[in-house]
Amino acid sequence: MMAHMLTLYYTPGTCALASHLALEYAGAAYQAVRVDFATQQQRSSEYLRLNPKGRVPALVTGQGVLTETPALLQYIAQLFPRSGLAPLDDPFLMARVNEFNSYLCSTVHIAHAHRMRGYRWSDDAQAIETMKKKVPQNIAECFALIEREMLAAPWVLGERFSICDPYLFTLASWMKSDGVDIANYPKVADHQRRMAADPVVVKVLAQQAAS
Repeated sequence: MMAHMLTLYYTPGTCALASHLALEYAGAAYQAVRVDFATQQQRSSEYLRLNPKGRVPALVTGQGVLTETPALLQYIAQLFPRSGLAPLDDPFLMARVNEFNSYLCSTVHIAHAHRMRGYRWSDDAQAIETMKKKVPQNIAECFALIEREMLAAPWVLGERFSICDPYLFTLASWMKSDGVDIANYPKVADHQRRMAADPVVVKVLAQQAAS
């Protein structure tokens, strides 16, 4: 019954795509509601009542509102265990899932955010410019580590597709705008190509583009 109460608040081009994809892969009954960053809708009193962080994604469930991509991904995987989106019966492998998703959230996404949101860390215009210049190096180092140590291939966990894969797809799609050539990372590039061709991904991206 809870599955019918899910509402995802998202903005195209953001990390909310990972949760949107996971809901589709899980076969969930959900509603997707676009938050318009161009008009600062994420700062509206209505949205801040829902998510005081003023960011996306936010997932409204029958028990309350959830935020932060790793939490949403695990929740979706646990809510729809038959989807097989996470190794729920293997504590070590589940920890690997959370390890990977935490790295994307706490390190890769933050490195990316320094390109457009340096004001979060400094009020000094010169410092903000310096942060921007550092982004390609930081992102390149992040994906070098993912390529070398964290992407088993063909999926993050190896032969098993999981909630890690839509999350990696989402953040890897920002590499070009961050000044990093994905072609330098063959496993990541192959993962990105296969995900982009998946009918679920095609469907969700089309839905977001039309919203």
